[in-house]
Amino acid sequence: MQKLVSCLVAVTLSATGLTGCANMSETQKGTGSGAAIGAGVGAVIGALTAGGHTGRSAATGAAIGAALGAGGGYLWSQHMQKQKEAMEQATKGTGIDVSRTPDNQLKLNVPSDASFDSGRYAIKPNLRPVLDKLAVTLQQNTATTINIIGHTDNTGSDAINNPLSVNRAKATRDYLIARGVSGERIGVDGRGSREPIADNASTAGRAKNRRIEIFVAEPASK
Repeated sequence: MQKLVSCLVAVTLSATGLTGCANMSETQKGTGSGAAIGAGVGAVIGALTAGGHTGRSAATGAAIGAALGAGGGYLWSQHMQKQKEAMEQATKGTGIDVSRTPDNQLKLNVPSDASFDSGRYAIKPNLRPVLDKLAVTLQQNTATTINIIGHTDNTGSDAINNPLSVNRAKATRDYLIARGVSGERIGVDGRGSREPIADNASTAGRAKNRRIEIFVAEPASK
C-alpha cells in the first residue's frame, strides 16, 4: 500500500510539473497532464499486476496509460479558461465553488444554499442567474459536454434520496435546455447520499452534502 501511495504522489507531481512548463499552450499543458496522469496510473496498475497472471510490467502499464491519458482526456483550451473566469465572476458571493479538476474539467459545486430547498428539486431563484450565464458560455463553446450530478444528505431513505438527486440534476439540465443548450450535450446522474463531502452528523455537514455538481469538459479527441 505504501508503494501505491508513493506512485500516486509521483503521478501528481509529474502532472503538476507539466502544467508549469514554459512555452506551452494551455492545450498542450492539458494534453501533457493527461498523458502524465495516464502514465502514472498505468505504472501503478502494471506494478500491482507484475509477476501475476497478466505478466504486465510497470513500463507496459505506463505506456498504455500514457496513450489513454493523451488520447482520451480533456483539453484545457482558451475557451475553457475564459469560461472558468466568466463563471467565477457570475458566482461571486453565491457560495458556489468554481474549479478546474485534475483531468481538465470545469467544475461547479453548487451547495444547497444556492440550489434547492431540502427535499425539493425546484431551482432556487438565486441560482437562475448563474445558470443563465453558464448557458451563455456553453453556447460560446459548443465543443464541450456537460455532466450534472445530484446529491443528497443521509436524511431519509434511499428510496427517497436516489430519485431526488436525479430529479435535481434533471431540473438543472432542463433549465439549461430552455436557455438554448442542446440536451444531447448534457448527461445527468444522481448519487443519492452515497458520496458525502462532509459529516452528515451535523446540520452544516448535511447542508454541504445537499448539492449538485456540474462538470464541463472539452474532449481532447472526437
